[in-house]
Amino acid sequence: MEMKEVIAEVLQKIVPTEEERAFVKGVMEELEGIAREKAEELGLEVKPYFVGSLAKDTYLAGDHDVDLFLAFPLDMPLEELREKGLGLGKEIGKTLGEYEIAYAEHPYVRAKYRSVKVDLVPCYDVKDWRDVKTAVDRSILHTKWVNANLNGKNNEVRLLKRFLKGIAAYGSEIYVRGFSGYLSEILVIKYGSFVEVLEKADFILRQKVIDPAGWVKREPEIAMKTVKREVEEDKPLVVIDPVDPRRNVAANLGWEKYGRFYFKADEFLQKPSAEFFFPEEHRKGNYLAEMRRKGTHLITLLFEVPELVDDLLFPQLEKSAKGFEKALSREGFGVLGWNAGRYGAEKAFIMLELDRVERPRVKIHPGPEFFTERGRDFYRKNERVWLVGKRLYAEKVVNEHIIGVLRGLLEKNQVALGKNLRETVKEAEILVDYVPKPLENEAYLFLSREKEGLKGHNRPL
Repeated sequence: MEMKEVIAEVLQKIVPTEEERAFVKGVMEELEGIAREKAEELGLEVKPYFVGSLAKDTYLAGDHDVDLFLAFPLDMPLEELREKGLGLGKEIGKTLGEYEIAYAEHPYVRAKYRSVKVDLVPCYDVKDWRDVKTAVDRSILHTKWVNANLNGKNNEVRLLKRFLKGIAAYGSEIYVRGFSGYLSEILVIKYGSFVEVLEKADFILRQKVIDPAGWVKREPEIAMKTVKREVEEDKPLVVIDPVDPRRNVAANLGWEKYGRFYFKADEFLQKPSAEFFFPEEHRKGNYLAEMRRKGTHLITLLFEVPELVDDLLFPQLEKSAKGFEKALSREGFGVLGWNAGRYGAEKAFIMLELDRVERPRVKIHPGPEFFTERGRDFYRKNERVWLVGKRLYAEKVVNEHIIGVLRGLLEKNQVALGKNLRETVKEAEILVDYVPKPLENEAYLFLSREKEGLKGHNRPL
């Protein structure tokens, strides 16, 4: 199929219909009316702003999440803004029907209205980057900048967003580390179209720094400080925020997700297909057969998790999984990979692929030089001791099976764990070469590398 045909087919699926647009417009108008009414009732000076893809008309068909920002005067103290913003959000939430309080930099309200998710977020009514006091304030400026610069390329943004979703590289959440919607919009504005962004995948990576608003000339000191900081942290891309020279829009973008984009962009240009945008679901497979194929072992820890939103839980799961990887490597086990996620409403899992589940009952423990104070101490404390040159060595009895090793590491606090997970992970159920039925396909996708793989997942080794 030719590129034009593929793009035409995809656009039919992702561009909202006129009926859908009318529905979205109606919802937004009603929400704005309710917000103004409630602010007036509470005697608050608040301006409601819609931000995000609905406000920029870059949303995908069927994706109607509303971001309604409640902008307070700049001279209001932050604590007061938090208190009054939450109070206003609750009042609006009550009118809409159902709501809950969520937490980011400060509390905000998540509600539902006419089957549409609505985030009610307090912020400052900023006019310029110098006014920005909280992380969310910039969203108003982002929306204004995109609307002023998009010049009718809304569908090009839709194509790029859907492509990034299809290749699993979309979302700037810290546990995803992909491309944000705003970054997608900037790239289309900068390079002209969806196809041109794909054609520039290699150039963008080599160029490294993108400065759409010319901050390097206008505010050289601040802009170069941003560039230097992000380059030193080895970020794949530095996109100086068009509305704030202090910020890299691509700060959360990880190398893995850019790498996916890098390869898939080239593959699509060589052989266009709608499957890049709408991939087939991962095929189901047998995780036990995968273990036999590879000759490896699967360790799964199941544990309760506190009530945390994904933005807070997933980074802690990642930290804990990496903590196990490091601790087990120190103990002589080869860790081939890890995987983590939610398991039902109140549990989470960490999976570790290991080269073995048993080790010798003893390990060689190198000690200090024999003629030092520490050498005497080492000699006194150990049973089987010998010298190699002037250094002492001892034989140390250790847990031989992985369950004993893990229990020992956890008891001695020798695994770096996420702060909210420390106690609950210590009580984890540890499964060896087995997972409960609901996790069987997750285990297969992990072991086959189909979950994060770029190509050739099912080819024999």
